[in-house]
Amino acid sequence: MLKPLNNYVLIQRIEEESKTAGGIIIPDTAKEKPSRGHVIAIGDGIFENGARVPMTVKVGDIVLFAKWAASANDVKLDGKEYVLIKESDILGIL
Repeated sequence: MLKPLNNYVLIQRIEEESKTAGGIIIPDTAKEKPSRGHVIAIGDGIFENGARVPMTVKVGDIVLFAKWAASANDVKLDGKEYVLIKESDILGIL
């Protein structure tokens, strides 16, 4: 498994419902990438003023993250897709 460095977080996206409230099925090609996911792995945090700042999120948290995060990198490991982002692009813990 990948071990993120510094303040990076490895997230596995949670797939959204592919049907609207009215029962219309949305094809995979028209769906947006989910912006929620499970935290799979975290870095050790960044150094600030000579001390390491611990991460706020922890493995197992379900988080909401920015859809168009500048730091987002799609990663494929062992046939599964993940997103690797900076902790600062996480909007909240659900």
